[in-house]
Amino acid sequence: MKETRLKYGMVGGGPGAFIGEVHRRAVRLDNKAELVAGSFSRDYKKTLITGRELGLDEDRLYDSFQEMAKQEAARDDGIDFVSITTPNHTHHQIAKAFLEQGINVLCDKPVTTTVAEAEELKELTDQSEAIFCVSYTYSGYPMVKEARRMIEEGELGELRMIMGEYPQEWLAVPADNKQAAWRTNPDQAGISNCMGDIGSHIEHTVSYMTGCEISRLSANLDIFVEGRELDDNGGVMIKYDNGVSGMYWASQVAIGNDNGLKVRIFGSKGSLEWEQENPNYLKFTKLNEASQILSRGHEYLGDAAQANSRIPAGHPEGYFEAFANVYSNFAAAVQAKKEKGNIDPDNFDYPKLEEGLRGVKFVKKCVESSKMDSKWVDFN
Repeated sequence: MKETRLKYGMVGGGPGAFIGEVHRRAVRLDNKAELVAGSFSRDYKKTLITGRELGLDEDRLYDSFQEMAKQEAARDDGIDFVSITTPNHTHHQIAKAFLEQGINVLCDKPVTTTVAEAEELKELTDQSEAIFCVSYTYSGYPMVKEARRMIEEGELGELRMIMGEYPQEWLAVPADNKQAAWRTNPDQAGISNCMGDIGSHIEHTVSYMTGCEISRLSANLDIFVEGRELDDNGGVMIKYDNGVSGMYWASQVAIGNDNGLKVRIFGSKGSLEWEQENPNYLKFTKLNEASQILSRGHEYLGDAAQANSRIPAGHPEGYFEAFANVYSNFAAAVQAKKEKGNIDPDNFDYPKLEEGLRGVKFVKKCVESSKMDSKWVDFN
C-alpha cells in the first residue's frame, strides 16, 4: 500500500508551551502527517521528556534545531516539513536552517521580527523551491472562506469601508506567566506586542477576505500598563490602493473581552460581518433588505467553505478545526510536490510566505507611524 501520510518534525512545543500542543492536536484531526522528530526545547532534557511523552524514537530527538535540520535532511525517511512553534525572535534562524536543507516549513506568525529577515527567508524559499506556510489560523475558518468567495464574486458590490477589531483583556494588569513574559519582552517579541501579536491577525484576515492591499496607514500605539516596553493597545487608520478606507483596533487591556476578533466589510450593494468567537455564522445584509445569517455546513455555501467543514450544520466547529484546515491544505501542497515535483502554490489554499512578509511590514509601519505622532506613512 502506498504511504500517503507525511512525516513532520517540530521545533518548540516543549513542557509548559501552549501553541505547540495546539499545532500537534490540529495535525492529528485529519491524520495527514505524523510527528516523528523534534527539538522541543533548548534544554535537551526537556526535549527528551516531551519526545517520550509523544512516543517518538529517541534517535530523532535532537539537542538543537541545527542538528535536527542536518540529520533529518540526510535520512532516507527524513521529515517532509518542520513546524516552528517558538517565540518570535527565533523564527528566522530556525526557518533558515531548514530551508537551507531543502525542507518545507510551517511557521507561526509573525514569520520574523524584521522585514529584512522575512525577505531573506523569501529568497531562500525561492532558491530551495521549498513550500513555506505561515499559520494564520483564522483563514482556516469555513465562513471566512465564504466571505472571501462572496467578495470575489461581487456580492457586496464595490467595497467602501472595512472595520476590524481584536480586543482581549488578559494583559490588563501586570502578568508573570510564561506567555506574557515573552510576548511583552522586546528581545523575544520584537518591536511590538499587541499590534504584532493580534493586530497582525486583523490585517491578514481582512486581506484574505477582501484582497485589498494597504497603500498607507496612520497608527497610534499605547502602553497603558506601567513598566511595559511594548504596546498593549493600538488603533490604525488605513487607505487601501483601491480607494477603500479601513480602521483597525487591537487591545490586550480591554476588560470583558476574551478573543474578540471581528471584521465588518461594507460595499455599495451590501455588507458582511464575522466574529471569531461565533465563527460558524456570517451576517450578510443586502441594500434595503433584511439581514441574513449564513450558517456553516449548508449546501448554499461555496466550494471552499464546504471543503473545509467536517460535520453537519449546527454542530459547532472552532479553533482547532480552523488550525487543522491550515495544516490540511498545506499538507496537500507538500504531498503534491512530493509526488509531482514543482507545483503552483496558488492552487493550494494556505497562507503563503508573502502574506507573512506583508504582516511583518504592517507591524513595522504601525510602529513607525506611532513614533511620529501618528503620521501617515506609505506602506511600500
